[in-house]
Amino acid sequence: MATTPASTPTAARKTGKTGAAPVATLTITSKNYSSWSLRGWLLARFAGLDFQERVLPPDDPSTRAEILLLSSSIRVPSLDHQGVRVWDTLAIAEYLHEVFPKAGLLPADIQARAHCRAICGEMHSGFTSLRSALPMNLRAHFPKFKVWSRAQADIDSVAAIWRECLQTYGGPYLFGARRTMADAMYAPVCTRLATYDVTVDPVCQAYCDTILGLPEMKEWMQAALVEPIDIDELDVEF
Repeated sequence: MATTPASTPTAARKTGKTGAAPVATLTITSKNYSSWSLRGWLLARFAGLDFQERVLPPDDPSTRAEILLLSSSIRVPSLDHQGVRVWDTLAIAEYLHEVFPKAGLLPADIQARAHCRAICGEMHSGFTSLRSALPMNLRAHFPKFKVWSRAQADIDSVAAIWRECLQTYGGPYLFGARRTMADAMYAPVCTRLATYDVTVDPVCQAYCDTILGLPEMKEWMQAALVEPIDIDELDVEF
């Protein structure tokens, strides 16, 4: 999928039967480094939304601050759809669920739905040691990377969430046979585990393999590999 600077957005998907241009614009930033952009993009794809991408340059000061976790607020991704503008990944997820309820971004069962929202919220606001110690970098690979105790504690917590969901709902996704917003929220963790050569139990590894094998993930990762932008702070082993 070709991307262009923010000033010249590209119609990235035109899948409607009429051939009309997409009715939505999703603003994202780096496909290599931005876990929040990946989450928003996956949510839109899982919902079946036709959208065009508007790509902000990662070297923009405010965008760079978000990627490096130095910003007090996350404004990317943001979605413009039929006159509605919504940002923050959880807000985008809830909006898409309202507009496309049949897409199954939230489970049909009320208990499962509450569980899904809870673990999405946990991913949204927690696991800060994992985020800072293992930043998303799809082009990199650090064999035998040293994971310190706080980051390992976050990894262990994520793995416990995954095992509980997979056991409770039967897999292959966190809430059963359909992809939900939870899978979009946790997908960047799967990339981090691969980048930093982190070993997890077979159940969690199988889940990672399922997520990384999704056509949407392969499409995103292929685009990340040819992205021309480098952020030096995230390209060194530390």
